[in-house]
Amino acid sequence: MEKIIATEKAKDVIDQLKERYGELMFYMSGGCCEGSQPMCYEKGDYKPGSRDVLLGEVEGCEFYLSEEQNQYYAHSQLLLNAAPGMGGGFSLESVLGMAFSATTNALINN
Repeated sequence: MEKIIATEKAKDVIDQLKERYGELMFYMSGGCCEGSQPMCYEKGDYKPGSRDVLLGEVEGCEFYLSEEQNQYYAHSQLLLNAAPGMGGGFSLESVLGMAFSATTNALINN
C-alpha cells in the first residue's frame, strides 16, 4: 500500500502547477508557522534536512515529512487533497486560490 495518495482534485491542482512550474515536491512538518499543512515547492527550492523522511511520491512528486510527523503517521496512509482557500504562505497552490491538506486515509497493517 502506498503511504501517500491524492484525490482527483489534488491531482488536478498538481497538474496545473507542473504545467506552470515544472517538477514539484512536497514537505509537511509539524512546525508552528504552517502547522501540518503540506507545502508544495518547485523541486529543489526546499532542501530537506538530515532528519526529514521521504515518505514516497504523489503524482511523481517527492513527498517529505519531518521526522516527528513520520513517526506520528507511521502506520497510516495519507490522503492529499486540495480545496479552495489560502494555501501556506510559500506553497505554490496559493496562486491558484487553493490549499493542499493531508488527512489519514487508512491504517496500514505491518
